[in-house]
Amino acid sequence: MQTLGTLRPRFTELLKRPWLTKPFNLRAFSSTPPAAYTNQSRGGLPRFFSETLPSSKGGVIRVQGDEFWHMTKVLRLKTDDRIELFNGKGGLVEGCIQNIDRTAIDFVALEEPKLVLPQSQWHVFAAFGSLKGGRADWLVEKCTELGATSVTPLLTERSSVIADNRVERLQRVILAATKQCQRLHEMKLNHPMKIDNLVPLVAKSKLSFIAIAEATPLVGALTSTRTESSGLIIVGPEGDFTEKEVNMIIEAGSTAVGLGPHRLRVETATIAILATLMLWSDSQQITNP
Repeated sequence: MQTLGTLRPRFTELLKRPWLTKPFNLRAFSSTPPAAYTNQSRGGLPRFFSETLPSSKGGVIRVQGDEFWHMTKVLRLKTDDRIELFNGKGGLVEGCIQNIDRTAIDFVALEEPKLVLPQSQWHVFAAFGSLKGGRADWLVEKCTELGATSVTPLLTERSSVIADNRVERLQRVILAATKQCQRLHEMKLNHPMKIDNLVPLVAKSKLSFIAIAEATPLVGALTSTRTESSGLIIVGPEGDFTEKEVNMIIEAGSTAVGLGPHRLRVETATIAILATLMLWSDSQQITNP
């Protein structure tokens, strides 16, 4: 067996070999992307929110605030870079950065603005005011990505409050998710609502579902229901609705549906129902365009 003493000379010889003693030609890689990729982002051109859009091709508007910061400081976009602006109401326009100063960029439209109408309109009513650890953020983010039209925090006997500062945070989550998933209609976050105010909406809606343990499975309920592209999704708090609340909602016309044999968290149940209904209504639109 060789000892450390006998191995050390060989190691020293290796270090003296030419391929280790010659200086390396290190190639520096710039953090600035190649020109071919400068104007690219996942899914197309970089897209930013602006309440105001140019009214026609050649129109110019100024973009300030957080979006200006994101363009210039985070993505480091420059003059003549092509981007898209959307207004959260279906409006979309492609253009480029005409000028950059300390507080804003000037955007010029290179095409006529487009207006895209919404397809499905599912409204989520969920008692998530008591959720902690970012779970409410996750619920709102995924509702945005899946295409919910609105989310309303439900105030129930077992989830009676939602902090004002949380509402402000959720608005930021919605905008970020809207941009990430490339949707053109910003999801609306409504003011918190009590069950008494929900009941009239259920009565007026063509279709509404309330998640209830041991009820008819959701997929089974859909097989006997006419396909709709809009409706209400109602999910209770941790600990579920009270019996009185359930009776009020069902008597108003909501259909009780189950989501399997396991006890689900509020956010899990909400996303499970929403994803199923979005696929259900979208499949009908594809079959009968």
